[in-house]
Amino acid sequence: MFSPLEQFTIVPLIPLGYFSFTNSAFFMLLTTGLVSFLFYLVTTNGGFLVPSRWQSFVEMIYEFVLNLVEEQIGSAGKKYFPFIFTTFTFLLFSNLIGMIPYSFTTTSHFIVTFTLSISIFIGVTLIGFQKHGIHFFSFFLPPGAPLALAPFLVVIEVVSYSFRGISLGVRLFANLMSGHVLLKVLAGFAWTMLCSGGVLLVASAIPVVVVYLLFFLEVGVAALQSYVFAILTCIYINDAIQLH
Repeated sequence: MFSPLEQFTIVPLIPLGYFSFTNSAFFMLLTTGLVSFLFYLVTTNGGFLVPSRWQSFVEMIYEFVLNLVEEQIGSAGKKYFPFIFTTFTFLLFSNLIGMIPYSFTTTSHFIVTFTLSISIFIGVTLIGFQKHGIHFFSFFLPPGAPLALAPFLVVIEVVSYSFRGISLGVRLFANLMSGHVLLKVLAGFAWTMLCSGGVLLVASAIPVVVVYLLFFLEVGVAALQSYVFAILTCIYINDAIQLH
């Protein structure tokens, strides 16, 4: 690779014109398949009386998301738990698989994260209208606001609400992409110093150590961004249900 951005290139694996099967689609299917297979193994016959490491890991994720939904939405969020749990696990494993060298990070592409975020935005809006009907529009006017300021406040609230569908995807895409670019730049810098020899060969230990530490930081960011996406989804659903 000669450019840090080449790692994000979408390559057709099975050329079919506009419907080509790409490396991005392959890794999305791979992530879905691995997660489904892992959950199937640990839940077969109700799981084991003494949980294995993988079963404990899956149960930890399950309890984490369940507590998240209960804290942010309450009892009304139980029926949305499967969706939030699926979204969180897909993003988490997609981000972590993307940290493996020579793999592909599907969540580093805005088209993927934007499609997911705009789908959630539309779904949350439909939940609001289904539960409150026309009264859902009261969400765009803060209670107790002067009527004289209503036209301005409504415009601001509508714009702010609409940008939820964009910001949710941009936040995930930007953090993952920038982190991978930084890793590639520093790794390339370290490799250049290693190949130069002399004093630079000794000094190359500095960027190598930085890349090593940054890798673990990016693993933490991968998990954190999955959590942020999930908790914001819970907050948006709660807003649609409670209108505040």
